[in-house]
Amino acid sequence: MARVTVIGAGPAGLMAAGTLASAGHRVTVLERMPSAARKFLMAGRGGLNLTHSEPIALFMGRYGAARARLQPCIDAFPSAALTAWAEALGQPVFTGTSGRVFPRAMKASPLLRAWLARLAEQGVEIRTRQDWRGWDDRGRLIIAGPEGERAEAPAAVVLALGGASWPRLGSTGDWAGWLTARGVPVAPFRPANSGFLADWSPTFVERFAGQPLKGAAYALDGRTVRGEAMIAAYGLEGGAIYALSAPLRDAIQRDGAAVLTLDLKPDLTLAALTDRLARPRGSQSLSNHLRKVAGLSPVAIGLLRETGERILPNPAEAPAALAARIKAAPLTLTGVQGLDRAISSAGGVAWDAVDEGLMLNALPGVFVAGEMLDWEAPTGGYLLQACFATGATAGRGAADWLG
Repeated sequence: MARVTVIGAGPAGLMAAGTLASAGHRVTVLERMPSAARKFLMAGRGGLNLTHSEPIALFMGRYGAARARLQPCIDAFPSAALTAWAEALGQPVFTGTSGRVFPRAMKASPLLRAWLARLAEQGVEIRTRQDWRGWDDRGRLIIAGPEGERAEAPAAVVLALGGASWPRLGSTGDWAGWLTARGVPVAPFRPANSGFLADWSPTFVERFAGQPLKGAAYALDGRTVRGEAMIAAYGLEGGAIYALSAPLRDAIQRDGAAVLTLDLKPDLTLAALTDRLARPRGSQSLSNHLRKVAGLSPVAIGLLRETGERILPNPAEAPAALAARIKAAPLTLTGVQGLDRAISSAGGVAWDAVDEGLMLNALPGVFVAGEMLDWEAPTGGYLLQACFATGATAGRGAADWLG
């Protein structure tokens, strides 16, 4: 039995701790915040989306450039394993119509309580208000707690400190400097699953901020996503936007802006929409005409106005042109919400810095997991799945290394 320290009590760290405890090791989890898994609890406020049930080939495609390195981790702890693990904790799950998998309780707190109880049964000790501050000149961990600063030298360490999003919940990314000083390459942090800035008119903000845009399709560089977005006072956010977060962010960083093409009636062909708009308008206002014959919501009509100086001439005069605008409304996004507002972050420890067990090549006996690694994915269960899976991989890697 070896003494192992896990730093970070989020999903990746707790999964690594449980895996190591199951292998017979004595595990202590150190957490800088006053309680465990604060970001996990925050993510579960609107319904905890644990994973997704879609086929594995489609599932893995959500991870972009990190797919090849994440594949072995998720193959070893796939969606089915995650749902079985939750149910073994007494937390039954269900699959929604979208394919997303949720606990029946629809909250993170019951699952976390059951999980912490299981870890306690395994002998895992969780100590809060314990802030890791790198290594001393003898290679020992420097830990600052209420009792003061101390040095520790466990047999192995798993780092699961998160990325750099939502820093008020504990993920500050300050670990990057300590790792780079020890020869570990770390890619710069960038916001992922974030909102984007748009130059709304004051009238549009006053009328529609906080309202959802439903049933639209969003296209960028040949990729189209359908889903719901939310109008914010600063711009646009929501699941459909998060699915395009990486290419939108990269385009804005490269070009200064990105043009997102909105199809406000994706279930109608251009010809069918043109026919509808050609119906006599009579004395109706243009907004009422669009609402009745095209089925556009007030938010969609407002967005149509925001994408140009005026919508177009009277639809009776130019129904085809108006239909074309509704099917391809260009919305210019001018900036990205910062890391403090992003759901997750891109960047982190480079994949070539770790071996298959997620041990740092430059620091034998030190493993990394979760959002510390350089990957990103949209919301929808992919973030948590990869955190759980890399935590399990790091736990197994540390157990194998301890031998």
